[in-house]
Amino acid sequence: MTLLRLILEELKAIVADKAIAVTLFGGVLFYALLYPLPYLNQVPTEQALVVVDLDNTSLSRELIRHADASPKIRVARGAGSVTEAQHYIASGDFHGLLVIPAGFKRDLLLGKGATLSYGGDASYFLVYSALVEGLVTAGMDAAKSVQLLGMLSRGESFAGASLSLAPMHLNAVPAYNPGLGYTPYVVPGLFLLILHQTLLIGTGILGAGQWRKSGYWQQVSALELLMGRIAAFGLIYAALGAFYLGWCYHWYGVSVQAGLGDIAAFIVPFYVATAAAGVATSCLFIRRDMPTQVMLLASMPILFVSGFVWPLSLIPEPLVMAAQAIPAVPAIFGMLKLNQLGAGFDAVFSEWLMLWVLALVYLALAWWGLVVRRREVNSPITPKQA
Repeated sequence: MTLLRLILEELKAIVADKAIAVTLFGGVLFYALLYPLPYLNQVPTEQALVVVDLDNTSLSRELIRHADASPKIRVARGAGSVTEAQHYIASGDFHGLLVIPAGFKRDLLLGKGATLSYGGDASYFLVYSALVEGLVTAGMDAAKSVQLLGMLSRGESFAGASLSLAPMHLNAVPAYNPGLGYTPYVVPGLFLLILHQTLLIGTGILGAGQWRKSGYWQQVSALELLMGRIAAFGLIYAALGAFYLGWCYHWYGVSVQAGLGDIAAFIVPFYVATAAAGVATSCLFIRRDMPTQVMLLASMPILFVSGFVWPLSLIPEPLVMAAQAIPAVPAIFGMLKLNQLGAGFDAVFSEWLMLWVLALVYLALAWWGLVVRRREVNSPITPKQA
């Protein structure tokens, strides 16, 4: 059987197997829509706030107006006490509260200082951070207004007082993620992880389902089967990778800094290493359902040790080092630097080289696993073994 014929047989087996087809094609398309869906608005805005104004002065009302003017907060209701505000938050319609104490304006004008109390529903981290950021900004604006009035009352000019309160202006320009949104931050690494896991599952199901059957895979050597299987899955994932790294990135507004040649050169060893790892692990299973269960359980640990959703400094060093044996980890590191941070290919050479090393290691393990598995299947069963 020629290599081309073997690749065609592999492609037919992949498409004809419902479990593999659903995982590869349905899973990739489904996750492309499912994962970014909750974060399409990028950042939480207009979070409903309950205000408890115990001062009821012009300054407290100005503070409320400052809070309502923030794009992150919407003053939705007033309450007469903290207990009443807590009931509103418990209903789920409101996410935070602001308590302005009695004597707020008087204490500020006397220079004694005043304490604003605010809180939010911390079970939603992004919502809570939006509330706190908006309220802190509103509180600082109100404090500057009081300071400005005090300085003007002492005879200082408006220009001089304004310059004293704000001697410099900060022009913050976020790099690589201009909108500071969640989607451009998490999607690039997550999509590579999805490609990695679905490729492992697909190769695992195909191999685990063939060991106890006869077919074209027994008509070729272990090395030929390995090369044909990697080539077949590589053709499929060339299209799926182009869909993820091309159309999906454009659709979700993810920055793309690298050229097509650099991306292709970097993604090839990732696919080879992952497909070879999938073939190697398929030799460990004889039940078709096991690869899916194992790979799904491993998805979350891989997500965290990859370092783009959790700082590597907070992960034990031995675990970080061991995670380098997973093709997705150096691939995510390198692709983020290459495609999102705009680094040159020389900056990701170590990750690229690591992927080729993993590819060679997993190719050897996959070949050895295929040879051993074939010997076990083809060996005669003695009465005692039966």
